[in-house]
Amino acid sequence: MHELGITENIIAIALEQAKGAKVGRLTLEIGQLSAIAPESIQFCFDVCSQGTILEGATLEIIVIAGRGVCQDCGEQIPMELPFALCSGCGSRQIKITQGQELILKTLEIESICV
Repeated sequence: MHELGITENIIAIALEQAKGAKVGRLTLEIGQLSAIAPESIQFCFDVCSQGTILEGATLEIIVIAGRGVCQDCGEQIPMELPFALCSGCGSRQIKITQGQELILKTLEIESICV
């Protein structure tokens, strides 16, 4: 399960960016074609964040749909797998343009207003 290592890296980045402040929420964007299981990231996050300033934080995961462009005719096509046939010309020459992302989009820290 490579999601454990990925989650450990996400936590390390969040800890570094939070600079000791308690984290209330993180938002991740995970591409549908990235071969990363969002439910595994969620499980690993809940376990790996215990005992850190991330413990109890809400992890929001946004799945980014896969998209590609045909290199032969330019047709934009939705993709559920990292390979596809062009719906316009039947070509297999599809370049993925969206859906392989893994982005820590937002990190919300809790601060005390005085």
